Amino acid sequence: MVYGKEISLQTQGYSDIHDITDQVKAIIAESGVEAGLVNVSAIGSTASITTIEYEPALVQDMRDQLERFASHNMHSRHSETWGDDNGFSHIRASFMGPGVTLPLAGGVPVLGTWQQLILIDHDNRPRQRRVYVQVMGE
Repeated sequence: MVYGKEISLQTQGYSDIHDITDQVKAIIAESGVEAGLVNVSAIGSTASITTIEYEPALVQDMRDQLERFASHNMHSRHSETWGDDNGFSHIRASFMGPGVTLPLAGGVPVLGTWQQLILIDHDNRPRQRRVYVQVMGE
């Protein structure tokens, strides 16, 4: 069986980080799949999905490291070409990737005790973000 559903959420940009674990778990429950895989993918080229221990200090540490990696002030040819000054957001998203795939067991994603699924919006403005969750299994 394959089941898919979209999540939509408002973000603020500049590596705004949102915990989407409960929303993903709800979609898995709707699917009725007990064993298989779940793929969680950000739709768009300036956002990423990953896992983290979602607590305020680590969330800020993540933002700080992303800024060190590809500063929002960095020079980019993309920004020069399009005038949108978000070349850094494309770089961040490309290196992190758009999504993750996790195993399912007992109808839930296999995650560590302190591991949550997060969306990171790297863009330089607020956005209405879309995430696609696809559940596959039996």
